[in-house]
Amino acid sequence: MSDITRTSHDLTSRLADPRRPRSNGYDARWMIDNQMGPNALWLLEWLAPALGLDALRPGARVLDLGCGRAMTSVFLAKEYDVQVVAADLWVKPDENAPRIAEAGVADRVLPVFAEAHDLPFGEGTFDAIVSVDAYQYFGTDDLYLPTLTRLLKPGGRIGVVVPALREEPQGDEPPAHLKEYWEKDPGFWAFHSPAWWRRLWTRGGTVEVETADWLQDGWRDWLLWSEVCAEESTSEFMADMARWSVDLMHADVDHVLGFARIVGRRK
Repeated sequence: MSDITRTSHDLTSRLADPRRPRSNGYDARWMIDNQMGPNALWLLEWLAPALGLDALRPGARVLDLGCGRAMTSVFLAKEYDVQVVAADLWVKPDENAPRIAEAGVADRVLPVFAEAHDLPFGEGTFDAIVSVDAYQYFGTDDLYLPTLTRLLKPGGRIGVVVPALREEPQGDEPPAHLKEYWEKDPGFWAFHSPAWWRRLWTRGGTVEVETADWLQDGWRDWLLWSEVCAEESTSEFMADMARWSVDLMHADVDHVLGFARIVGRRK
């Protein structure tokens, strides 16, 4: 950890960026204490404009799939005044409920325990579905998107941001300079390019793909956030994960790693 006299204001200033005016309003210490990977608020703020104001109009029903510690759910409720179902498998509702209440949005965010392949909701329940830094764990299956989008109202939108590759590797091999990471963690095989995600979502025929793009210099955000979390996290486990991410970003000398944004509208 860094000097314990570093204030929350110092951290917030260090992480402030004019590209993220909404995220800048959130306490950096709160984000660090509740993070589970790349900064989810930054990624959600990039995703939201592509979803459109209709999908996030006040009162709209939104499924936050793989919400983690519900930071993104709190953000959606505060920034867009939507009704959010905060669904996660790893973080239980009893853990998220106090965090949601402390943020003052208990009337707009409902935490639930759910597995992505067994969602207890009826067809046409939601105006929008969002997933930040989670969809890659379950959404690469060709058959998954049609089962998920049935939960959307006709014309509703699904939007995800996932760790990604700028382009698909040649010959189904990992990037040569990152091969050791693929060998140690098979989860990297779920990292794909925006073009790959567009093809996958187009094949299903259930959505019209409106956006499939790449966050320019997203690796810089990933590195900065990881450096801060490595220094400031009060959880040794999360600090170790952040240090591992710092090493990964430094190893990626060609900057092939970053983030993809995909948005589709239910036909």
